[in-house]
Amino acid sequence: MKSSTLMCVTAMTLFAALAVPVRLASQDQRQEGSNHGPTIITFDAPNAGTFAAPCLLQGTFPYGINDRGAIGGNFQDANNVLHGFLRTPDGTTTTFDAPGAGTGACQGTQGFTINPQGTIVGKTIDAGYVQHGMLRARDGAVTTFDVQGMGTGSGQGVLATSISPEGTITGLYIDASNVIHSFLRAPDGAITTFDVPGAGTGAFQGTVFCAVDCINPKGAIAGFYTEASSVTHGLLRARDGTITTFDVPGAGTGAFQGTFSGGINPKGVIAGVYTDANNVNHGFVRAPDGTITTFDVSAAGTGAFQGTLASGFLGISPDGRIAGAYVDANNVNHGFLRAPDGTIITFDVPGVGTGAFQGTSPLGINAEGAITGYYIDASNVGHGFLRTPGRPKREDE
Repeated sequence: MKSSTLMCVTAMTLFAALAVPVRLASQDQRQEGSNHGPTIITFDAPNAGTFAAPCLLQGTFPYGINDRGAIGGNFQDANNVLHGFLRTPDGTTTTFDAPGAGTGACQGTQGFTINPQGTIVGKTIDAGYVQHGMLRARDGAVTTFDVQGMGTGSGQGVLATSISPEGTITGLYIDASNVIHSFLRAPDGAITTFDVPGAGTGAFQGTVFCAVDCINPKGAIAGFYTEASSVTHGLLRARDGTITTFDVPGAGTGAFQGTFSGGINPKGVIAGVYTDANNVNHGFVRAPDGTITTFDVSAAGTGAFQGTLASGFLGISPDGRIAGAYVDANNVNHGFLRAPDGTIITFDVPGVGTGAFQGTSPLGINAEGAITGYYIDASNVGHGFLRTPGRPKREDE
C-alpha cells in the first residue's frame, strides 16, 4: 500500500458560477478578524458530470488561483472524460482539451496550477493511458511535451505540477519501471532531470516535486523523495541546483511514513505534512533558516490516515498563510486557514457531504487570501469553490 500523499502526487488524477455567497464563522480557535466576513461562491464547469464515477469522481476540481483571481483546474464529464478549465475573476469559465488527449473513460486533459500570467500546466492522458506534460498559454494555445526517459506504459509518463511567474515548469515523470524522477522545464523548453542521492529505485519510489505552489519566484523548489525502504524525506532545491534534505521531528521512520513538502512561498517558507509512526498526519512549516514548526487542527482525527493536511495538497501565500484540509475522526474533510502567527480557522462549504471521504478540500491560496479548491457532496460529486476574505468595517458604516 502506498501512502495517500504519494499516490496523490504521483498519479495526480484526483479529483457558469452558482453565485451563492455565505458568511462564515470560525469553527476552531477564533473568530474571523473582519467585520465583513469571508464569502464562499461555489461553481461548476460547463458539462461537468453529476454522478459518482469509476475513475476518481465526476465534477469540478479547481487547483490553483493566481493573484489576479484566475483559477485553473479540471473537470470530469458524464462520460468520465477529463477536461481542463480556466475560470476568470468575473466568473467566466473556458474549457480546453490538449491535442492528443484521449476521449475514453479516465482519459483527457487535466489542468492544475496557474501562474500570474495565466498560464496553466498539468497533464494529458492519451488513448493508451500514457501521461504527457500539458501547457496552456495565456492566449489559449495548448501544447504537450514529454521527458526523455519517461515510460510509455499505462499510468507512466509526465506530469507538470507547478509553474513559476517566469514560466519555468516543475514536474515529475514515471519511467518504464515505475520509478519517479523530477524535472525542470525552462521557458525555452529545455528540460533538466534529476534525482536526489539516496532516492529509491523501486516502483513508486524516487524524487517528487510537490504540486501547486512548489516553485517560487527565486527558483527554489520544494518536494520530497522516497528511499528504498519507502520512507519519505523533505527536499529543497535551490536555483543553482543545490539540494537540502530534511526530516520533521516526530516523522515516522516506517514504510510510507515521513516528511512531505507541500509548497514554498517567495520568502522560502515551506509548508507540508508529516506522517508519524502511527500513520497520523500533521502539518509543518519550515522557515528559510531551517527551523521547523509543527501544527495540528484541534478537530483533526487521530486515527491512521486522519489528521492535518492529510491529502498532502495545500496552498501557501506570500505572507505565509496556509490553506489545506484536515480529516476528522469520521474521515470527513474540512478546510482550514492557518495564519503566519499560527492561528487556525476552519470552514466548510455549504452543501458539502458529511460522509466518509466527502467534505471540503482547499488547494490554492493567493496573495489576497482568496482560497480555491473543491468539495464533495453527499452524492460523491465534486464542485469548485472560491472563498474570498472579508474586509474591515469602515468608520462610516
